[in-house]
Amino acid sequence: MDETDLDIIAALQVAPRVPANALADILSVPTSTITRRLNRLQNDRLLKVIGRYAWPLILSGNPQQLWINCEPGRSGEVADRLRAFPDVQVVMTTSGSGDIYADIFPLLGTDINGLLSNEIPSLPGIRSVESRLVLDSRRVGQSWRIPRLTARQNEDLQAHVVPVGLPPLESLAELTDLEFGTMCELGRNARASAAEVARTLNVSSSSAYRAIQMLLGTGAISPRVEVEPAAVGFPLTAIVSLQVKPKFISQVLDKLGEHGSARMVSMVTGRAPVVFHGVFKDAKSLGDFITEDIGALPGIQSMDTRVATRITRRYWMDREGPYIGEQVEGLLRRSASRPSVKKA
Repeated sequence: MDETDLDIIAALQVAPRVPANALADILSVPTSTITRRLNRLQNDRLLKVIGRYAWPLILSGNPQQLWINCEPGRSGEVADRLRAFPDVQVVMTTSGSGDIYADIFPLLGTDINGLLSNEIPSLPGIRSVESRLVLDSRRVGQSWRIPRLTARQNEDLQAHVVPVGLPPLESLAELTDLEFGTMCELGRNARASAAEVARTLNVSSSSAYRAIQMLLGTGAISPRVEVEPAAVGFPLTAIVSLQVKPKFISQVLDKLGEHGSARMVSMVTGRAPVVFHGVFKDAKSLGDFITEDIGALPGIQSMDTRVATRITRRYWMDREGPYIGEQVEGLLRRSASRPSVKKA
């Protein structure tokens, strides 16, 4: 990737649905260049603009973080086997006190107790599994930004973001067939226009436009840029677990959530209630973060740092180095929400 590619990605992280001509004006690049570069990045599987579904609509409970210890030499095999479970959102092998880290997001209809107590622990090669219930997420991967754009560029891009101002949906069953179909299309391609959705669903463009605006306005779906951090200059992924005095937990979560390297910051059950996921340019950047940023936080009692050695899956999409695969099928399980649905 060159500087123009990185600028395009950084801009899409702010406004994933910004039209190509508006993006060209903001970045001072010809529209034809924007279109050509964006197509290449997507065709080469270096970039995907997908829709992030609101968690209450697709999950049956809070996420779980798993730490898995494996028999010697089998962590790669176990990580690959974990991809068979659609509820596994993130998988990475790690160095340090654990062999594999995984995020479990229990989809509607999943027997989470059976998954955690039987199905995953019984996989060949696993020695032990420790699960931690996520109690609070202060930052998610969608919020991470490549620090490249000017304040003016960020401001101009914000004008192309649909604000979330409508009451949130409580169930997928509240959607009409058209709205549900539109949600599926935006989940696969969050840059899909009303005209493109209309052609796919065989409806009018105005109907598709209203459905898109409703889904974006309620937060039922949020456009999300997927790019492997290593492909844009951040090859080091670290997970830091912190034991924090209870009265300082909220303050620590807030401070870590503001850090530019943060992809996910959570409060979880277990001995270390604060878990930080971050991406860094190099080992020195991680070292500075540990000594200067974490070192300045109040109430820290102990710390455990683990570094990812291989990213197998992020956000329900398998990874091959910098290359991104297709999203796991079946995230939207409408039948598990309620059998009767509205008609368009």
